[in-house]
Amino acid sequence: MSPKKINRIREILEEKGLKNKDLIIHFKIKKETVSRWINNKQQPTLNTLNDLAEFLQVDIRDLLYPSEWMNKKS
Repeated sequence: MSPKKINRIREILEEKGLKNKDLIIHFKIKKETVSRWINNKQQPTLNTLNDLAEFLQVDIRDLLYPSEWMNKKS
């Protein structure tokens, strides 16, 4: 069974017309780190998610997939 997606970083980068390279340059991090985030192999810390949301000009909640209970709540 494939791992469940946890973040939407890849999708939001695409929506904004940005590339992984933009995160690498802005945050001064290794391309492997960004690759792990994009492929949901590692998750950014909460502080980093907040910084990503600010950089991407989205609400931090937009970076995360809604949980099952949020879908059932409505």
